[in-house]
Amino acid sequence: MPDQPYVLAIDQGTSSTKAVAVAEDGTVLATAQVPLGQTHPAPGQVEQDASEILASVHRAAEIVQQEIGSRVLTTGLSVQRESALLWDPSARKPLSPVLGWQDRRTSGAATRLRGTAAGQRVQELSGMPVDPMFSALKVRWLLDEHGSADGVAAGTLDAFLVSALCGGRTHEAGSASRTQLLDVTTGEWSEELLDIFGVPRAVLGEVADSDAPLGAITEGPLAGCRVDAVLGDSHAAMFGHGVRAPGEVKVTYGTGSSVLGLVPDGAAAPEGLVRTIAWARGGRPVAAVEGNILSTGATLVWLARLLATTPEDLLALAETAPADHGVDLVPAFAGLAAPWWDAEAVGLVSGLDQGVDRAVLARAAAESVALQVGDVLDAVERGGADVAAIHADGGPTRNAWLMQLQADLAGRRVRRSGVAELSALGAAHLAGLSAGVWTEDDLVEMPRQITEFNPHPSAAGGDRRDRWHAAVRRSRFRPNQENDS
Repeated sequence: MPDQPYVLAIDQGTSSTKAVAVAEDGTVLATAQVPLGQTHPAPGQVEQDASEILASVHRAAEIVQQEIGSRVLTTGLSVQRESALLWDPSARKPLSPVLGWQDRRTSGAATRLRGTAAGQRVQELSGMPVDPMFSALKVRWLLDEHGSADGVAAGTLDAFLVSALCGGRTHEAGSASRTQLLDVTTGEWSEELLDIFGVPRAVLGEVADSDAPLGAITEGPLAGCRVDAVLGDSHAAMFGHGVRAPGEVKVTYGTGSSVLGLVPDGAAAPEGLVRTIAWARGGRPVAAVEGNILSTGATLVWLARLLATTPEDLLALAETAPADHGVDLVPAFAGLAAPWWDAEAVGLVSGLDQGVDRAVLARAAAESVALQVGDVLDAVERGGADVAAIHADGGPTRNAWLMQLQADLAGRRVRRSGVAELSALGAAHLAGLSAGVWTEDDLVEMPRQITEFNPHPSAAGGDRRDRWHAAVRRSRFRPNQENDS
């Protein structure tokens, strides 16, 4: 095995960076994972250290190379998306912390902009409602806080990592579409959006195809290896599932969750969802709609910490609770995203009585994961799609009981990938296509490990979801203000 050539994927996520080596027959030869920290300078603020992130990329690659050698055919990157920072492209050094995609420090600015004509134009051009999750407000805040001197670069982590590894200034089209500075129809930076957010065009590089050859890495354990693909992590997972045409939907379960599906060019996003670019190949952006959920896996981690247990044991505990427990946990720790887009929603637990125990709370947390996904799937169907099944990936999907719960509460078949590193696999597949390692037919023929979960006919998904929506309305209630239901 040490002499075997492979495609290397780097999956740079919120909590860790992974390196995955994929053989020419599609099998995973080796993996490595380097954990990452976060800091929370104030309530609602989430920061990461870009230098630590870059070091984790080098370290994860080094671990894989130590195990199986350095015969890297090509490299693909899968990167967390809306998180933003400033850097010096000449020195390839960060000039600011990374503001995480969960960071809500720009909530006030979002509220002020959202109700204006300019806010409406933001949604029309970018495909997304004004919300602190997206990058534009983060970039403006960073420029105000750290200055915008000549030569400063700004953007998402994909652009920083490409700059730091290979040089140059490019933004992958799919990740660029998450900034709210890109016109999702044309796939180019929008002068109107740049003006609305006060972001100088000079701080941004050029928009590049997802499979654009970006040159060789110049230093570190991967020095000399070429980078031939970059994708946002959620988009990479969809590519890894083999989704290439409109009509299929994938759900990635992680800290938050992404419900993503391809749509025909020019199709409008259903209410509550956003338009985005899945990837661009051959100069052609591929359209998608998405619903972003802020807290799914993070909810399980939070409650596990509160109950002095682990997320794995929390789900085992949840499985022992009765289904008719009467408790709802709405994890609006930083507001609610799709399909509600309510930054002022508050987290709550309702239905408490003296009979509620740890198991019931654990089950309510697990159900909040499945119920939030179900709400987004309903929004997808309101747009005209028929979502009979979903492709599922991500760490929490390893729990079979949770996947069965998802099928029961959403009333849809769940097709779980047996590959834990699906975002990395998708980045590897696209890099291999770009470099000529594989063809599309080769990827179709590669074996896929799929486990299906079908909804039980007796599952009371409807009644359970009615109670959940009542709890969501409480979460969103503000006195003397009309609330959407």
